[in-house]
Amino acid sequence: MKERFLPIGTVVLLKGAKKELMITSYCIFPTGKQIKEGKEVDAEQKMYEYGGCPYPEGILDSNMINAFDHNQIEKVLHMGYESDKQKELSKILNGGYEIYKKKYEEAKPEDY
Repeated sequence: MKERFLPIGTVVLLKGAKKELMITSYCIFPTGKQIKEGKEVDAEQKMYEYGGCPYPEGILDSNMINAFDHNQIEKVLHMGYESDKQKELSKILNGGYEIYKKKYEEAKPEDY
């Protein structure tokens, strides 16, 4: 997978997963509670590259958005719509993502 930020609408299968996800957003900052290894835990101060929803069901509950990174993708099942605007956004995201991720993850709550 050459492109790190795949187009919105791309359907992927994550490593070890049985259910497909459709990419719905970029640069996700989970808040509140998360489900990890089947258990509810407080959200980490972490930024993820993608947000997604189960495919084909879509977003049934706004609290159930899946946050994941590109390296967790095992297989791209369907590419979303690619346009010049999408390609430009991907370049922008690729150029600055690591900088903003580091700033966010190292920030203290009083910093934002």
